[in-house]
Amino acid sequence: MSATTASRPGVLYVVATPIGNLGDLSPRAQETLRQVAAICAEDTRHTRQLLAHFGIEQALLALHEHNEDELADRLVARLQAGESLALVSDAGTPLVSDPGFRLVRAARAAGVRVSPVPGPSALIAALSVAGLPSDRFVFEGFLPAKAGARRDRLAALAGETRTLLFYESAHRIAETLADCVVAFGAARRAVLARELTKLFETVLDGSLAELQARVDADPNQRKGEFVLLLEGVGEDADAKVAEGRRLYAKLSAHLPPSAAAKLAAELSGAPRKALYGGGE
Repeated sequence: MSATTASRPGVLYVVATPIGNLGDLSPRAQETLRQVAAICAEDTRHTRQLLAHFGIEQALLALHEHNEDELADRLVARLQAGESLALVSDAGTPLVSDPGFRLVRAARAAGVRVSPVPGPSALIAALSVAGLPSDRFVFEGFLPAKAGARRDRLAALAGETRTLLFYESAHRIAETLADCVVAFGAARRAVLARELTKLFETVLDGSLAELQARVDADPNQRKGEFVLLLEGVGEDADAKVAEGRRLYAKLSAHLPPSAAAKLAAELSGAPRKALYGGGE
């Protein structure tokens, strides 16, 4: 795996990096990062610190959402000329709620080999310890920052039968949990994974109402990086209830809760008590 070769194009290696614990950078990842011609990094300062920890000296190129379109063609040209490059994000597997897909798409379109060097992923790590159904799941990434758009998105997912996964930030986690109680019901089973693989890692489980109360009561549970997981509505759940909750989540943004529940129940045919107050 030489950095350059005169006879064939280089390879774009998509390299997963630790989400916290530096011991999770695999030997293969370290070898790849040492041998490529350059590393495309979301934040070169962050990646430089990671490389320094492992004694890796390598050229770094900043590749982020603001310049990816502009740089993709130039990077593909380097690959076609025989250089191999690595793509990393700040943490975890690149392209998962991070930049990089435009470069990968351009490289593949140009006939360049794109090879994964797998490793940590916060969403898979969280799913593996959540104790929720994992055979079928939906990853929604980060929810919208604006409250109205976030509530609309959650309302649209109210009838989802698969396990739901979201990334969330420290300054929005409390609001998101409150919105989830409205959209999915207070009794919906959920897991909140925080600071995975780091010193203050916590994985909380219980009903949405219980998680909301624990986060509201403990400022430490509002710090760090989060993966929020929700159990899907049961396959045999009453479709009217799922639709009623979807309507209630939308209407409650504009009406008092009791009025929103009454109207949602009338429109969906679901029992009002299953909507108002978040009962299952």
